[in-house]
Amino acid sequence: MLFKEFADYLEKLEKISSRLEITKVLAELIEKMKPEETDKGIYLTLGQLGPDFDNKEFNMAVKMVLRSVVEGSGLAENVVEKKYKAKGDVGLLMEELEFKNKTAVKYSINEVFEKLKIMAEEGGNGSQERKVARLTELLLTTLAVERKFIARMVLGKLRLGFSEKTIFDALSQMTSGGKTLRKGLDNAFQLYPDPGFIAKVVKEKGIAGLKNIKVKTGVPVVSALCQRLNNYQEIVDKMGEVAVERKFDGTRVQIHFKRTQELKNSRTQDSLVKTYTRNLEESSPMFPELFLMKDWIKADEVILDCEAVGYDRKSGKILPFQLTITRKRKHDVAETAKSVPLKFFVFDILSVDGKSLVEKPYFERRIILTEIIKKNDTLVPDEYFKSKDALEIQKLHDKFLEEGFEGAVIKQWSGEYLPGRQGWNWVKIKEAEGTTGKLSDTFDLVILGYYLGRGKRTSFGIGAFLAGIKKDGKWVSIAKVGTGLTDEEFRDLKKRLGENEVKEKPKDYLVSGSLIPDVWVEPMVVVEVAADEITKSPNHAGGVALRFPRLVKFREDKSPKQSTTWKEVLEIASARVRDSQ
Repeated sequence: MLFKEFADYLEKLEKISSRLEITKVLAELIEKMKPEETDKGIYLTLGQLGPDFDNKEFNMAVKMVLRSVVEGSGLAENVVEKKYKAKGDVGLLMEELEFKNKTAVKYSINEVFEKLKIMAEEGGNGSQERKVARLTELLLTTLAVERKFIARMVLGKLRLGFSEKTIFDALSQMTSGGKTLRKGLDNAFQLYPDPGFIAKVVKEKGIAGLKNIKVKTGVPVVSALCQRLNNYQEIVDKMGEVAVERKFDGTRVQIHFKRTQELKNSRTQDSLVKTYTRNLEESSPMFPELFLMKDWIKADEVILDCEAVGYDRKSGKILPFQLTITRKRKHDVAETAKSVPLKFFVFDILSVDGKSLVEKPYFERRIILTEIIKKNDTLVPDEYFKSKDALEIQKLHDKFLEEGFEGAVIKQWSGEYLPGRQGWNWVKIKEAEGTTGKLSDTFDLVILGYYLGRGKRTSFGIGAFLAGIKKDGKWVSIAKVGTGLTDEEFRDLKKRLGENEVKEKPKDYLVSGSLIPDVWVEPMVVVEVAADEITKSPNHAGGVALRFPRLVKFREDKSPKQSTTWKEVLEIASARVRDSQ
């Protein structure tokens, strides 16, 4: 498929707000693409150069892209900047400007993808200049509609308002005429979260090809997540015999280890270690201590699920999340590792020597886990307690809280490892039941916009923010938050949001009336918010609002995809009603 035709489809998708219509157009687009270009086409519709776990970042700021615009259009720099400020979108600017006369090339999807990939991979001295030169050449040899989407992709601003879920709806639509195949596609994605690869498999082999998609070292499995229950007897009734574990306030890490003689230049020389966040992003540079894993593992290949927690060397006490998360910084990781050492509390094993274990029951996986890890001070199997007594579970939960942990995680004793949030397999309880008079859990919300500060907060440039969740494919507000932040956090938040500001309300936002913020932002920043109640609200588009919401912390370890779901909000609300009766 020519990239011009592909860009025309993106143009069509941009103008559609109905998810049903988007699905139909996507199905038509996927149908037209050749099997060998399907994966790259899928990545580009998401504004990426690969799946989340292997995506290439362009690292090009707006000013760099505008340099290409200046060179391509021949206009003065100040003229281009003025036009950009008026538009607020480089893509729209591309449509308006005439570029110097140069013959447009009929690029294919694959050709544009490869050119963008080479651009993203430029590094070292002079890399910025080379990136600008490559982008200029591409813009000079493409048409306006192509330039529009290429520029947005480079800046990470494509945002067509859909995710891989809609792509799977489209694949199902294309294959069966409806959504009947969604479950099989979702299951494949949970084990191998690469929408481009999955779409290519379906194009080449049909839906039957999904059965060959298995857990693979080097490809992260979607992390299993907890449901919420706050009644101990209900836990026993739903789950039967369970294992009770401590809930650590750290950062989730999925570790992939492979022993190999091929990596002669590896720092470990004979092994490969990769780690992934719950967002499916590679985080290997954060954890230099794992280069010693080859000495701790009695296997040639293994995938482990764990929580990395900072601790104090002298006292042995666990450190707060805010200190643990400093490892997210790309610079001075070695120094941070010295000041904030980590323990990796391992609570599950997903595969060993290339054989998947996700289908095996919890207790069998725990036996294998104990056998696989040699005794050491860094990679440590966490402690668990077997029980089917509600009172005993409650006592363990209270004990963990007293020890300074977040409470308990309860797992079905005979349960499989279920990626995502499925069934009543894993359940968490975070606070003492019925003792606070407030909601027993917090919410991971996405910031949709912010309000300019008044009084003292004028200097911060922000006084409160609007936060929400996804409901029926749209972002809806459920909280306006202005408390829980220190002065420094307000300044930090303004800086974070400044990178994601947009001039107009995104088409997949539902916000109206008095709640419209002064500044809209793209849905990128996740925050943990506590509240006293969930109440009905005619003002919030979600129909409900958090009462007395306050910021608990920034969730740098979570992406918008991991924010609280609408279903969870309803479950927390109904649990609160039951507890008050």
